[in-house]
Amino acid sequence: MPAFLLTPLVKWSLVSLGGAMVVTWVVKEARRINDELEQRRVRVRVTDRAKRPTLRRDPHTGEYRP
Repeated sequence: MPAFLLTPLVKWSLVSLGGAMVVTWVVKEARRINDELEQRRVRVRVTDRAKRPTLRRDPHTGEYRP
C-alpha cells in the first residue's frame, strides 16, 4: 500500500495555515474576554467610587487616613 506522499512545501504550508487559524481564534477569544471584563469594570468603577472614602493626610503623623 503506497504511503500518502506530500512534498515538504505542501506539508509546511498546511502546518502554517493551521497555525494561523489557531492564532486567529486565540486573538478573537482574548478580545472577546477583554471586552466582557472591561464592561464589568466600568460598572464596578461607577458604583465603587461613590462608596470609597477620601483619604486625607494627618498633619501630625504624616499618614493618610479616611
